[in-house]
Amino acid sequence: MSKKATGHLAALVTILIWGTTFISTKVLLVDFEPIEILFFRFILGFLALLIVYPHRMKGTTKRQEAIFAAAGLCGVCLYYLLENIALTYTMASNVGVIISIAPFFTAMLTHLFTKEEKLRANFFIGFVVAMIGICLISFNGANMQLNPIGDLLAVAAAVVWACYSVLTRKISRFGYHTIQTTRRVFAYGIIFMIPALFLFDCRIGAERFANPVCLGNLIFLGLGASALCFVTWNMAVKVLGAVKTSIYIYLVPVITVVTSALILKEKVTVMSGIGTVLALIGLFLSEYRGRTQKQEAI
Repeated sequence: MSKKATGHLAALVTILIWGTTFISTKVLLVDFEPIEILFFRFILGFLALLIVYPHRMKGTTKRQEAIFAAAGLCGVCLYYLLENIALTYTMASNVGVIISIAPFFTAMLTHLFTKEEKLRANFFIGFVVAMIGICLISFNGANMQLNPIGDLLAVAAAVVWACYSVLTRKISRFGYHTIQTTRRVFAYGIIFMIPALFLFDCRIGAERFANPVCLGNLIFLGLGASALCFVTWNMAVKVLGAVKTSIYIYLVPVITVVTSALILKEKVTVMSGIGTVLALIGLFLSEYRGRTQKQEAI
């Protein structure tokens, strides 16, 4: 398998898992606060990465540590906090659609700050097509109810994730092992979460971990959605670049529809079916490069 194919596979595996995490989170919200779920899952993720690759990162500069800290703040702490708080103010469908514009912000920031990846017309065409599909999936014929606070928080979350993607691209050039860099980002993210734990009056509640359902879902989020997925996502960004990798976010609503049908036995409507097809077409259009462009890249 070529390096590029490996990058696409890593991005796809990441999105396949991230697209199913809503089920685990929904189950855990019965007994846990959103910040508690976030804190415990990343603690588990950090410990797992430490066990898998215990080698210490050496020789980092102050500038590199600053970038690690910024990535931890954006991708681990702020993104999830903003998303979870947004859900308390506005509908989940609103948040799902707004978060899906992260690839657009990623493309803009990458173009402004790195000058690496050229923005082509097909990217914007694919973005529009995918967003139409995502809207059809999320709203499914319902009226969109705007809530300024919640919707703005969701936009902020999308921008923050775009910042994380750009920072990850920079981190990939430091030359360290992907697990080492992911673990360092987790460490900073956990540190930034600590003030929020006090703010939201969180508790350990050890008795909750005796519940096999809670424990199983936390393990899935910690080991799968955090430890594994952040490593594979960072690997994909390293190989494909921030813009191409972020395009896979279009698939999250598609996977949500499929897993809802398979696990929660929810019906797939004609509207969501059309939306799924449009989201896939948008992904293809954004990623597609013509024959001439491919020859130029060789």
